[in-house]
Amino acid sequence: QVQLVESGGGLVQPGGSLRLSCAASGSILSFNTMHWYRQAPGKEREWVAGITSGGSTNYADSTKGRFTISRDNAKNMVYLGINSLKPEDTAVYYCNAWRSPNYNYWGQGTQVTVSS
Repeated sequence: QVQLVESGGGLVQPGGSLRLSCAASGSILSFNTMHWYRQAPGKEREWVAGITSGGSTNYADSTKGRFTISRDNAKNMVYLGINSLKPEDTAVYYCNAWRSPNYNYWGQGTQVTVSS
């Protein structure tokens, strides 16, 4: 089974940027889609963005154009760039890998805190 490890989180001021990384222990091409989710304090886990094995991307409406998901198949890495960070972006961000018909893997998450 694949292992996913997120990194790149931390404390950032509002308006700043972060690039989160998700390192997979195996080929991410083994999965139909890779995703980022987040869970803010007191809220349910929320889907943020997804990218297919072919590179097609889609985003949650809540991102409002500030998030960019990308992948590097050769490095088995998935990234999430976040621009113009807001306090509302404060959450634990999780990497997810999905493969049909019923394979679904999660990382442990990386904390993003947006505060002055």
